[in-house]
Amino acid sequence: MNKTFSIAGREISAAAAPFVIAELSGNHAQNLDTAKAMIMAAAAAGADAIKLQTYTADTITLNSTNPEFQINEASSLWQGENLHSLYQKAHTPWQWHAELFQLAKDQGLIAFSSPFDETSVDFLESLQVPCYKIASFEINHFPLLKKVAATGKPVIMSTGMSSSEEIEEAVAHLRENGCTDIALLKCTSAYPASVADANLATIADMKIRFGLPIGLSDHSLGIGVAIVAAAMGAEIIERHFVLDRDSNAVDAAFSSTPAELAQLVKEASQIKSAIGSVHYGPSQGEQDSLKYRRSIYVCRDMEKGQLITKEDIKVVRPALGMHPKFYDHVLGKPLQHAKKINTPLCHDDISEC
Repeated sequence: MNKTFSIAGREISAAAAPFVIAELSGNHAQNLDTAKAMIMAAAAAGADAIKLQTYTADTITLNSTNPEFQINEASSLWQGENLHSLYQKAHTPWQWHAELFQLAKDQGLIAFSSPFDETSVDFLESLQVPCYKIASFEINHFPLLKKVAATGKPVIMSTGMSSSEEIEEAVAHLRENGCTDIALLKCTSAYPASVADANLATIADMKIRFGLPIGLSDHSLGIGVAIVAAAMGAEIIERHFVLDRDSNAVDAAFSSTPAELAQLVKEASQIKSAIGSVHYGPSQGEQDSLKYRRSIYVCRDMEKGQLITKEDIKVVRPALGMHPKFYDHVLGKPLQHAKKINTPLCHDDISEC
């Protein structure tokens, strides 16, 4: 399996900075100008990519008022909603896609989407997307996986709710149908997701278990979980994005603002650099600091031949004299020549040193 690959020329690997995706979802509230403003803000924040969701209410569920089509969980942001009506107001109109993708490209962003059925894949193929995202809830949608895999394009797949066996089956199905470039995202499919449910230690295990690039799709409040994930080796970070968290947008409560996204991009990149490699000894930036270590200095005037005592020398900063490890060795030794107060004691000042 490929542990590194590129999306539209952007490397996805442990060596690169995390690939940061701003997920627009339905936070545009079906206002095209808002969607455009979100893309501009994501670009200004330094995101690598924007992602849409490509579905209609009819491609994702049935128009039914039966009890099973209602959201009843008290913990849900959408409690009381009917699935069909929720998706009707949350979807991104398909006629916007081409214009939004072009705007994103003009701003230097990679633009792609999550398809939710086979017809949406056909539509996205007509727009020449560079890759596909599989949402956590679609990981068992094998007809969709087959359709996406057949394009031969890279696939990023979220794994919320999935057992390791389910992930293995989905990855195998993608590969059997022509997909070679796959990345997986650790995800908690709750909205918002509890920090206690993040289980970021799973990222390292997924890297070993699946041998693929691993990232995070984060639905928690704030950006702390995403920053920690970057420190733990996440190669992709996906965050829902909103212009104003106080808006009535469907995902606003757990989405990042432009300022938070900019901070995430900056911190994630710096963390990747900070991890670096195993290194001992002074770094390049520490070279000038070496002189402020301690060394042996003469602390009063001394004559040639005078025997050195504890009253004559001190271990002080800077480090222009002998290493302090020679302190006991020089005691009782005669000076080769006179020394002035506050001057470094050097090896050629002492016989047998």
